[in-house]
Amino acid sequence: MPYCSICSVGDAHPGVTVGADGVCSLCRLEVSGELLRNVHYARLTYETFRDSGPNADGEYDCLLMFSGGKDSTYLLDYFVNDCHKRVVAYTFAIPFESDAAAANIRLAQSKIPATFVTDQDDDHIKAVVRSAFNRAPAKPGNYLDEKFPCLSCRTFFVIRAILYAYEHRIPYIIFCADPQQILTMQSDVREIARGFYGSFARDVAGGEVEHALEELLFAPDDRLPKIVFPFVAMRGEYDPDRMIAELKAKELYESSPLETHCTLFPLLNHYSFRHWNCMFYKLNASSFLRAAYKNKDLARPSYSLKFPRATNLVDVERRFKAILSEIAAGSGDPAQQEEALISIFMELETGEDAARSAARSCLAMRDVAADLGIELA
Repeated sequence: MPYCSICSVGDAHPGVTVGADGVCSLCRLEVSGELLRNVHYARLTYETFRDSGPNADGEYDCLLMFSGGKDSTYLLDYFVNDCHKRVVAYTFAIPFESDAAAANIRLAQSKIPATFVTDQDDDHIKAVVRSAFNRAPAKPGNYLDEKFPCLSCRTFFVIRAILYAYEHRIPYIIFCADPQQILTMQSDVREIARGFYGSFARDVAGGEVEHALEELLFAPDDRLPKIVFPFVAMRGEYDPDRMIAELKAKELYESSPLETHCTLFPLLNHYSFRHWNCMFYKLNASSFLRAAYKNKDLARPSYSLKFPRATNLVDVERRFKAILSEIAAGSGDPAQQEEALISIFMELETGEDAARSAARSCLAMRDVAADLGIELA
């Protein structure tokens, strides 16, 4: 399989092609038109939100999607303590949440004067996730198809957040997506609702979500909340290492980004390998390599995992895929697999404790799949 000579994306990656010159369509900026439109929208909406006064129709100025990760914790602290916005920190309690993320949420609750709201719907989100994992994707696929189960899960609790904001007349919803996620995010709440309902109507049929979605689809435009992407608007200022250092100095964050990943992280990688022969974070890794190629001095990580410049990503993918395939098949020596996984994660500049935690999460992949009814074969 050909790999891009700049960013190492493979020709089998959905929505990406590698040309005869060895350069992929992403490095040739063939998605630049859509990207520029999304960034332009993000900047305009963020400026409108930042300059807005108190919400005249309710007691909150915005709802912030709060996961307990570094990005959402950083923005929660910023909007509450620096911008003095009245914030609902909305957390959807997914059944796949890591212990580290839950601990970070409790830490923020004890230190940041926001209103914290926890929502939950285990049955429906499990049905959505199970449906997404077990579908056979159409080939050759579209951009981001390798992330379909993750995006489906996220869209479900985004829908729940939209419905909460709509019900409580909260005018803005803060998405804490990093700059690399802008192409994965829909900005129009009606389109989010329409797309989700079209894909998963059967999985939410007959429940309150279905009826609330129908109301949302026909609501007047001025009643719908607007989605804000602060990190996309502040693209040049996004610096994960600095953010983590500042949060830890304020005692608002005690883990590493790898430890706050949900327990579906191994399954998401297995899905990507199985259908598209790439690891789940390949686009994020390739983005860093692309930035390093263009400007080696200013390039920095753009997502939770680091991808050091010296790392051979194709080799990392090969080894990671081999181990996950063994685990999925129930073969191999778990002790050897654990040490091999730790070695891979350590290459990505994670601490030993975080690497060991991620490795053990991978070893539990078959149990998680069985619990959710996800097919591994």
